[in-house]
Amino acid sequence: MATFNVPTREQVSANNQAIFDNLEKAVGFVPNLYATYAHSENALANYLNLSNAKTSLSNKEKEVVNLIVSEVNDCQYCKAAHTAIAKMNGFNDDQILELRSGSASFNAKYDALVRLAQNITENRGAADQDFVDRFLDAGYTKENLIDTIVLIGDKTISNYLHKVTQVPVDFPVAPELATV
Repeated sequence: MATFNVPTREQVSANNQAIFDNLEKAVGFVPNLYATYAHSENALANYLNLSNAKTSLSNKEKEVVNLIVSEVNDCQYCKAAHTAIAKMNGFNDDQILELRSGSASFNAKYDALVRLAQNITENRGAADQDFVDRFLDAGYTKENLIDTIVLIGDKTISNYLHKVTQVPVDFPVAPELATV
């Protein structure tokens, strides 16, 4: 099995070194998964452009999607990272676990969002019309629907990258969901 190292700043291109420097300033460190993108000359910049692109979704709504997509795809890295980011965006531990389980009893709008994102992810892009209708009935727009699909794709890219490379998780491990 091929192993993937986490490249250091000295091991990446000048363009990626500049991105590492910006990440260091903004986040305080270069997350291992981001560093792994730097095995490619262009992937890190391309991914960050996609991930940081303007969207009609709020930061909290983005974390709703990131949490459920990472759970469905069983990405240990992204579950850990987005648990930490969701906390920074105001979600508590119980809410995060509930979102990862595919519901949000504490917010009807988030509930429609998490259920739709889960349905799309589980069905590899197909959505049951009932979930789309509930999403729109909850007050979301067609723009929000398109932005949700783009965000699912964004998170799926990182989920797949980690599943293939298995680079070490450098965020606190996300708790396992209770099995029913």
